[in-house]
Amino acid sequence: MNKPPVIVWFRRDLRLGDNPALEYALAVGGPIVPLFVWSPDEDSPWAPGGASLWWLHHSLAALSASLVERGSRLVLRNGPAAKVLREVLRETGARVVSWNRLYEPAAIARDSAIKQALLEEGIEVRSFNGSLLHSPPAVKNQSDRPFQVFTPFWKHCRTLPVRALAATDEGRLPAPTKWPVSDALESFDLLPTIRWDSEFARHWRPGEAGAREALTRFVGGAAEAYHERRDVPSIEGTSRLSPHLHYGEIGPVQIHHALEARGLSGRGAQVFMSEVGWREFAHHLLFHFPDTPERPLRREFERFPWRSDPELLRAWRKGRTGYPIVDAGMRQLWRTGWMHNRVRMIVASFLVKHLLVPWQAGAEWFWDTLVDADLAANTLGWQWTAGCGADAAPYFRVFNPILQGVKFDPDGHYVRTWVPELARVPAEAIHAPWEASADVLRDAGVRLGIDYPKPIVDHKEGRDRALEAYESVKKSATA
Repeated sequence: MNKPPVIVWFRRDLRLGDNPALEYALAVGGPIVPLFVWSPDEDSPWAPGGASLWWLHHSLAALSASLVERGSRLVLRNGPAAKVLREVLRETGARVVSWNRLYEPAAIARDSAIKQALLEEGIEVRSFNGSLLHSPPAVKNQSDRPFQVFTPFWKHCRTLPVRALAATDEGRLPAPTKWPVSDALESFDLLPTIRWDSEFARHWRPGEAGAREALTRFVGGAAEAYHERRDVPSIEGTSRLSPHLHYGEIGPVQIHHALEARGLSGRGAQVFMSEVGWREFAHHLLFHFPDTPERPLRREFERFPWRSDPELLRAWRKGRTGYPIVDAGMRQLWRTGWMHNRVRMIVASFLVKHLLVPWQAGAEWFWDTLVDADLAANTLGWQWTAGCGADAAPYFRVFNPILQGVKFDPDGHYVRTWVPELARVPAEAIHAPWEASADVLRDAGVRLGIDYPKPIVDHKEGRDRALEAYESVKKSATA
């Protein structure tokens, strides 16, 4: 007797290699129906932003092509996930559904409800951790509570075994005799109608093959010197794996085993894996503190005297602050959907400390413009910068955007790439052009306030104002 089909519900695990949900389906036997459900309302209030949608479109197209190569196909459906799953179960006669877990609050609530309902209907449901080294509920401190400091968290994680790779890389996938109807990918309307994404394809190759290329390139090159080169934005010193990780085109388990296979255990690999650990920490915190995308983990910061200034926020978004390293980062973000991590810290610090704009406004902009926008990582990064989250940078640590530029872009290559109006400014003046002599600016063809803006805030005044605001929070907390 032929076995009924098994539905593998793909979400942000858009790969065929090392896919635990697919591995289980193969072990069950019978035909496999790969399914993707487009239901953005179920991610509310954090439905994917514009740059993420661009990536998702191309990643789904890549997964669909990979499935065809293995004798299968991707069924696409638009609608509420519970309704779509029941429809496909009925159409195919499947009695088993498997998926890899998501750990965002809205996804947990939805998936738990779907799982319970299907189990009550006699459907076998299996879910797996396919996106993290360790499932968040499994990582607790000695008091059986969640960690809130990274170093002990990561030290504990390194004592835990990492699972073996799921054996799903090769071979044809068993197909049903009759496929359910699929919507067209174009019907999801994931691509922008105004083509602000025109440069994205020059910088990225979404999909599992692109993820593997990026990993191979990294472990064969930048990984060994990662600890020395990761903070220099003008060179390829990082992995650029973050968007591939977000959509599950590659997983941290694969990264772990790839480094081991190359015998990379030196300082560069250790520092890189600690960055993977920081991603783990972000999901750990979001799982245990699900309101942090909107509220500070340190509740005293709800009394922080933020300033709502649409003009300053607009200047920051457009890369028109008058601070070259900040503007370079914001323009790189807009044009490529990505920003170097060191520069992310600089631009975030500038927004929340020099301008006193609420961190949530920065998080929302990153959410819409980053191809690697990840709710957990985005939340942790912004709360860390604002000083209001777990293991946060002290609020009195205010990045000096001039010195940060001098230190990490000493020759000005990064600034010249993304702020071309400063291309002829000499290195010694490029990070503070308003301090350059009239002759230097004239020779460089720069008219401050016309070709390039003057600083929208004085560094010292911005820093002093930030420290004053922080002191007010401290006083109110102890009053």
